[in-house]
Amino acid sequence: MKIKLSILLLFSGFSMFSQEQLSLENLNDFKDPSSNWKIVGDVVADRNITVHTHQDPEPINLSKKEKRKQKKSKETIHPIHVEPGTGVLYNDYSFTQKDHLLSQWEHGDIKLEMEILIPNGSNSGIYLQGRYELQIKDSWGVQNPTSSDFGGIHRNWEQEPSKVFLGITPLSNPAKAPGLWQKIKIHFEAPKFNDKGEKIANAKFVSVELNDVLIHSNVEVPLPTGGPISAEETAMGPLMIQGDHGPMAFRNIKYQLLGESNVTLSNLSYITYKGNFKGLEELETANGTREKSAKLIDITVINEEDHYGIVYKGEINVPKADDYVFSIGYTGGIHFTIDGKNIATNNSSESQENLEKFVSLTAGDHEFTLTNIKSAGWRAPRLGLSIGTAHTNPKAFHAYDSYPPNISSVSPILVNAEAKPRMLRGFVAFKGKEKRLSHTIGVGTPEGINFVYDMGSENLVGMWRGTFVDATPMWHNRGDGSFKPNGSVQWTFLNQPLAALSDLQSPFPKTGSSPEFKSGGYTLNPANGLPIFKYTYKGVEVENKVYPNDNNTHLINEVNFSKTGESNWYYKIASGKAKKLADGSFDVNDHQFYVNVLSGQEPIIREVNDESEIIIPVDGSTIKYEIIW
Repeated sequence: MKIKLSILLLFSGFSMFSQEQLSLENLNDFKDPSSNWKIVGDVVADRNITVHTHQDPEPINLSKKEKRKQKKSKETIHPIHVEPGTGVLYNDYSFTQKDHLLSQWEHGDIKLEMEILIPNGSNSGIYLQGRYELQIKDSWGVQNPTSSDFGGIHRNWEQEPSKVFLGITPLSNPAKAPGLWQKIKIHFEAPKFNDKGEKIANAKFVSVELNDVLIHSNVEVPLPTGGPISAEETAMGPLMIQGDHGPMAFRNIKYQLLGESNVTLSNLSYITYKGNFKGLEELETANGTREKSAKLIDITVINEEDHYGIVYKGEINVPKADDYVFSIGYTGGIHFTIDGKNIATNNSSESQENLEKFVSLTAGDHEFTLTNIKSAGWRAPRLGLSIGTAHTNPKAFHAYDSYPPNISSVSPILVNAEAKPRMLRGFVAFKGKEKRLSHTIGVGTPEGINFVYDMGSENLVGMWRGTFVDATPMWHNRGDGSFKPNGSVQWTFLNQPLAALSDLQSPFPKTGSSPEFKSGGYTLNPANGLPIFKYTYKGVEVENKVYPNDNNTHLINEVNFSKTGESNWYYKIASGKAKKLADGSFDVNDHQFYVNVLSGQEPIIREVNDESEIIIPVDGSTIKYEIIW
């Protein structure tokens, strides 16, 4: 029986699917937690103090006086401060309490994400199924990461050659400074077994993102890594968090358990057309060249590279009502319908896209059509259809050659800083999606400490570590004038940071609103090849230098003025919730980055327009501060 009911078309994007979230009000989601695991409200870790110097056993040969002195030192300076409350899972590690933590539930295929706060020098691991470790480690500033750094897939310690696994190194190191929250997203596929219990597919990390940077893509793990709950591989196993290597905090732990899809296609057939079709409507009056039944969608049945059309028809057999995501990959143009309702249309003959559409379907059979045309000789024929839900892996209904994975007709145009700094003018989308800035310049250093400076507001707006930029959007084809930072960007704030304020309740002006604020371009610093940005405000000449610190871990912003004695001038160094730390630096936006003033007046934290700001009174002396992320 066919069922045709109304279809709800939802917004595209996997985030539309609901996720399970571990309750961190208590430890009930975990199996027999030991005393080192606690629920707290917040964890503040001093980035300057290595945790293990406060947790190693006391040396046996210390005198009583030395022991008293060491004990007093530990009492007055401790690297971690814990605040009471809920919402944060904390491993209160010590040499006497250091057990692992296992989830109550077991998983096979899973999508998992969480935020992690790593104290200076600490170490842990996330074990998928309790067997395959993704390393968690303070790897801030490591330029050449290994499998034992943050995001690495750890090795095992087997000696027999057939059982040795040497681990997998992450593609890059977007790790942040110790004491900051870092976000990791994991898509994991469990090993697969046949009816006899024989393994037929290895465990796989389909993707891993660290701080929104892809660090693993489709990497197989043929054997359990070091320290598993068992060396025997299984279809299901618990999530395990390592507890015996150091203190660590976790929050916002979300997951989706994924099973195999039971959706099928039936009564599949196609009609092919030959012609230089420029629009989908032209197929309505065209004569088909062949009509045939099929088992899978396969664009290779056209036997043509270009100037063709094809219409697939069939039924989608849905086992239960749910929200389904339809992934359609194609070159040319497409029209996709379910039960006569339009789901996706691109009336072009030369596009290339992989789009996702979410549809709420009832249980039963639903008729569909998938139409494809192409008149673009520079693109290869491609057509694919996959269907999934929140709790099932996407199931492909196309032949492999019809839509091979990760196709791209454009090689990325990467710009790197090698022996000397590189600069690139272009547009940048603030925070990757917000306001488009038109007067920005990207600056890349050989040390891999890069930044974006907005010359329209004379403001340091973003910074990242790693390679420099992807200029493909700027230079490919006609381009759109923009470039993309190649790394995890720490964004700051918009608009000019320097202003004369009538009082401390007055907001900073928006960019371009003051005729007394004039950009003067930049010159190159002969000492390091980096730009010195110049501008004038109310007749005072200002120079702004941005450069890496001596250890090449973060940036210093140095602002010099040609005149002293101006009254009620202020310079903004951060925007967002701020908290002063014991060493005098500031924690910004709930452990997202640090600001530390090296020279200048005493900073002020103020609230204006429902937002916190850190500002420095300007007296004409040099303002120098570092942004640590």
